[in-house]
Amino acid sequence: MKRFKEMLPGLFFATALAIVATFLGKLAPIIGGPVFGIVLGILISSIWGKPKTTKQGLTFASKKILQWSIIALGGGLSLTQVYKVGVSSLYVMIFTLTTAFITAYGIGKLMRIPIKLTSLIGMGTAICGGSAIAAISPIIEAEDEEIAYSISTVFIFNVIAVLIFPPLGHLLGLTDNAFGLFAGTAINDTSSVVAAGYAFSNAAGAYATIVKLTRTTMIIPISLIFAAVVSIQKKREANKRGGEVNYSFKKIFPWFIVWFLAASLLNTVGVINGQMAGFITEVGKFFIVVALAAIGLNSDLKQMLRTGFKPMLLGLVVWASVTIVSLIVQFSSGQI
Repeated sequence: MKRFKEMLPGLFFATALAIVATFLGKLAPIIGGPVFGIVLGILISSIWGKPKTTKQGLTFASKKILQWSIIALGGGLSLTQVYKVGVSSLYVMIFTLTTAFITAYGIGKLMRIPIKLTSLIGMGTAICGGSAIAAISPIIEAEDEEIAYSISTVFIFNVIAVLIFPPLGHLLGLTDNAFGLFAGTAINDTSSVVAAGYAFSNAAGAYATIVKLTRTTMIIPISLIFAAVVSIQKKREANKRGGEVNYSFKKIFPWFIVWFLAASLLNTVGVINGQMAGFITEVGKFFIVVALAAIGLNSDLKQMLRTGFKPMLLGLVVWASVTIVSLIVQFSSGQI
């Protein structure tokens, strides 16, 4: 109870900021609540600072509530629907996901960008922006500044995609399904996918949304891969020091991913459906805004600026590569 009381100021601060960010996100859906949350948090922290009493609550929000948001989003996901769309879109997803990670690590190494930041940008571009970054950040033990920087990077290219993809799709003569597959595999954030899809046509918007939700399930296997790699690295580091290997895969295992899958199964079998599924999804989205507001409040703008523009350039190269590959695969397979 004492620990909970100590967390209240920080939780209240992050929640209040999240309410404002959510409202602004509804006014400007292209930007969205999560981005408003993290940007407002960074600005408040940099200009006015934050009370010391908020430290524990903000840390809890940026770690635990971030994980809870992923679990809640699983409650709005039907695995049956994912399977149906996945069969027709899996080949494009495999190519785009592979391209994102190969490009991120290859270019990131050439630019000498820290591996954690490279991983976050690669994951955010490959799968689903903020949600994917939220999923692996506790696994790789990313700093708040790295999370904030990567989400900001991914966001910039989301906005560009929403503006240029619909006219590009019409210029290329894409069908509704082809554009839906293109938007669903080459745009990161769900709200941006929906915005671009419906800007093209209602049918494209509906299909793009389903493709994007299918892509979201890739969080599960890729998070497990990251957990396994981190576990191996920790053991190697311990061996190099000549000390005891006091580290296990169980410690780094992303248990919240298991609960994400469990929530999805409940949706699939009908325990969670209709209005309940919609409500749980909205709760999950709001939790993400709360967590990102806390991350923004915990971030150091000066440290982010010292990181420079190389990660931003990396984000551009990865995003452009995924966009081009998505179109090439569809053209080569006769989908377009």
